Amino acid sequence: MYIPKYFKVTNFDEIREFVQMNSFGTLITTKKGKPIATHLPLQLMKEEDAYYITGHMAYGNPQWRTFETCGDVLVTFQGPHAYISSSWYEQENVPTWNYQAVHVYGTVYILEEEELKQDLTRLLQKYEKHRDNPILWDKLSPSLLERELKGIVGFKIKVGEIQAAYKLSQNRNEKDYANIIEQLQNEKNPDSKHLAELMQKRLKNQL
Repeated sequence: MYIPKYFKVTNFDEIREFVQMNSFGTLITTKKGKPIATHLPLQLMKEEDAYYITGHMAYGNPQWRTFETCGDVLVTFQGPHAYISSSWYEQENVPTWNYQAVHVYGTVYILEEEELKQDLTRLLQKYEKHRDNPILWDKLSPSLLERELKGIVGFKIKVGEIQAAYKLSQNRNEKDYANIIEQLQNEKNPDSKHLAELMQKRLKNQL
């Protein structure tokens, strides 16, 4: 991923938090040179001294059959994004787009059944534990689980490289930066408002 120096993020804790908050990612592999992508809920896990991206896909999805032959895979995670009008600047310039994105490269492995069960247990815990009537692994009937497990393939990706870009107008002067926040707050798009909050938080952290 091309990342100008203003927008490069290297703090791993910050990147890990971003992935956890924007965990519906895109898994990209290749088959005979042709890219294949699937959009999936994913988890970032630590095992011993290594980090892994884990997830699962339908058995009928042919992408998992590329795992052994495609070499490194790519997983992308995207946060809020929004159009930035150059009318918000003091000086004449061109419009742009603000965004947050993380790319993770690594080697992928198929999960054994017990590993898959553990991963699904963690996934349900993450998204269900705060609900009034949480649907957790141990609440589901064995017959249902056995049937559903036959229909999916679990995987884990050993993280080899992480690239992160937060393009949040860091290259603008203070007056432009403040005006961009104000203008984004006035937009109807929820992503624009979210970006304004992120930019405001960044500004406070620098004070």
